[in-house]
Amino acid sequence: MTGSDRSPGSRHLPSGVHHAVRPGSALLRLKTTASRDGILDGAWWPRSRDIGAELSALLSALTEHLGPLTRVGLDATAWEGLPTRIVVGDHVVHVDSFPVGDDTVLITRGDRDLFSLLVVPPDTPPEAARAAMAQAVLAGNASEGEQILIDSGSGARQSG
Repeated sequence: MTGSDRSPGSRHLPSGVHHAVRPGSALLRLKTTASRDGILDGAWWPRSRDIGAELSALLSALTEHLGPLTRVGLDATAWEGLPTRIVVGDHVVHVDSFPVGDDTVLITRGDRDLFSLLVVPPDTPPEAARAAMAQAVLAGNASEGEQILIDSGSGARQSG
């Protein structure tokens, strides 16, 4: 994003950010505290369900902040064409299919350091996406991804 995309001092994503972000970029928020309390460690808002187009940008952005990654776990039913591995820089990251739901992605650094990210659906309106991403990174957040998406208007509604 360029400086003109945001107002000075703004801590929010601009309204048109999902369409304005250049291809190969990831819309990502991570907790900024050293404490790892709460259920989620951050949130990711992919531009589409095409994992081949989205996963490389996510893993590159995460590698910048977390260092080399070893595995990523996604629910295969939520994505088109889930690969078995992806190369980030000179490092191979293995891609595993887990029944974690389409609202979560699991990232492993090293042998046991696991990060859990909320996945905001690609077609989510910007205001709802901002709300979901903000809730996911709150210190001590006790809400699971599915509930955050419901609360923010970002995801599927409970039938009733």
